[in-house]
This record gives sequence, C-alpha cells and structure tokens, in this order.
Amino acid sequence: MPVPVSIVIPTRNEEAQIAECVRDLAWADEVLVADGGSGDTTVALAREVGAIVLENAGATIAAQRNAAIERARNSWVFALDADERFTEALRNEVALTVAAPRHDAYRVRRRNFYLGRELTRGHWGHDWVTRLFPRERRFVNRRVHEHLEPLPDVGWLSAPLLHIPYRDLQHQLDKMNRFALWGAEELYEQGRRASAWGLLTRPIGRFLKAYLLQGGIADGRPGLVSSMLGGYTAFLKQAHLWALEAARGTQPRT
Repeated sequence: MPVPVSIVIPTRNEEAQIAECVRDLAWADEVLVADGGSGDTTVALAREVGAIVLENAGATIAAQRNAAIERARNSWVFALDADERFTEALRNEVALTVAAPRHDAYRVRRRNFYLGRELTRGHWGHDWVTRLFPRERRFVNRRVHEHLEPLPDVGWLSAPLLHIPYRDLQHQLDKMNRFALWGAEELYEQGRRASAWGLLTRPIGRFLKAYLLQGGIADGRPGLVSSMLGGYTAFLKQAHLWALEAARGTQPRT
C-alpha cells in the first residue's frame, strides 16, 4: 500500500536525473513535479514515469514548491529536489511519522556527496533541512535559500536523505554563478550595496569558516575544493551586486 504522502519536486532542465528520481518514489502515493520552464525533455520524462507535472509553475524554487503543495492530495508533503534520494530507512521512517505525527513538521539530515566522497564536515557536513510538513504550510518565496515558513514545533527524523548536488565541476560552476546572481538581485532589492571591503573580506571569511571553523579540512582535497569554491561563490555574489549597481546607475561605494 502506498505511503499517504505527496512528494513535490521543483525542476528546471533536469532531464539527466528526473526519471530516476521519480521512479525511486514508487512507494509514495503521489509525486508532483513543478517545472519552472525547462527547455529540455524534463517534463516529458517526468510524465512518462508517472509524475503529475505542473508546467511553468513559478519563477523561483519556492514558488514551484508552493504550486505543487497547493495541488497535493495528501495531508502530509515531503519537499524533494531532483538530485536527492531516499534511503530505505527514511522511507520507512516517513511512513511511520505521517501515520502518527507528533510535531508540526520534521527536519532531515542530508548526506552530501562531492567529487565522489561524502563531506562530513564544513557547510555540507552540517546540513539539516525541514522537508516533511502538512500541506497547509508554504515556503517563503525567496530566489535563493528558500525555506519553509517558521514553525514553533519542528521534530527531527533520524534517517538521512542522500544528496549529490553537482554532476561534475562544470555543473557546480554554472550553478554557483546562477545562484550568486540570484542572491545579488535579492540583496539589491533589499537596498544592499557592494563595497571593495566586502569583495575582499566576504570570500575569505566564508572560506575560513567552512575550512577551519566547520572542519572542512578533515574532508581532504574535496573539503578544500568545496571550501574554496564556497568563498568564490561569496565573491561572485558581491561582484554581481556591484555590476547591478553599475548597470542601474547606482554609484558603488569604495
């Protein structure tokens, strides 16, 4: 008998992995794919393997998630990404949890794999996300780092969710630039402005936090690469913010 939970997946050009992702969810009662305007075969592949697909569901990941949640037929929803996979232990735990919930929502720990190795330290080694919740809840509509609306009583699932955020280094670089631009646009809309000091110190600070304070050094070369590229992402966001100021006629600070 299927587990009475609706799985919602935001997508945009995920043809390389959406079919595998949806097939892996045969145990769930409902799978909804909220597509944000893919230019590849994502939509066709998702439908082919049995997902309900909402096309042009929103411009942001949060909006796509919310559109799918609105259509969900089950009382409980799990928000999944196309690059994430359930473990058998997590499937069983979700089934038990939705049958007798004790909290308003639940966090799950992601096991993150990078360049063929699991990262156990740094930013990726301390990665808890709120993903299981009643369908009345919604995500805060941000372009980056979207999150579920704040709840007073959030529980913790013990079984992990597997996550491979990047197919290869080029995929990571492309994704970093896109998210850095979105982050800069959010900052600009909030009235934030770039400075030479921020361009210099924010990347260094992010690297040192991930590599030394959060222990990325213990993950060997993958930890070093991940931490350095995290610093580069911080630099890109500040550089994009500075470029937005120039393009829109705002005099940047020095």
